Amino acid sequence: MPQQASPRGTFLKIADAVRARIEADPSMTVLPSATDLMSDYKISRGVALRAFEVLHKDGIAEPVPGGRWRVVRAGEWTDRRPLEERIAEIIADEGMEVGAAFPSASVLADRFGVSRPTVTKALDKLEAAGMLASGGQGKVRTVRAVPNREERS
Repeated sequence: MPQQASPRGTFLKIADAVRARIEADPSMTVLPSATDLMSDYKISRGVALRAFEVLHKDGIAEPVPGGRWRVVRAGEWTDRRPLEERIAEIIADEGMEVGAAFPSASVLADRFGVSRPTVTKALDKLEAAGMLASGGQGKVRTVRAVPNREERS
């Protein structure tokens, strides 16, 4: 059954209400959770998720890992590369040499606006790839290899 064929179109009304909230608050970056929508509008989880999908199709919102949704504003650029790629870029951007101390997970979490466990997983991937060396728990990670920044055609 296509979305427009819904008898009441409740999810469209909810999407319109959330869209109005986004337009009224230019500082809004994260959408309310599905649980919040369910509580505020007395709807089911399915209706809330369909409202999020409408906003996604309209280019107003996008899903974020962890089940949340964030606002997409016109003219904003978002780096959607995997976190480990963005972290690896620090080595080249800051001119780090092999053996240099790498920023801690806490510093990187603040820099990229993600949780420390998320950063730790990305750092583990870089260690497995041989770019970083770990000195063990509580020790400073060091640069093991500098990434090659060749232009690809």
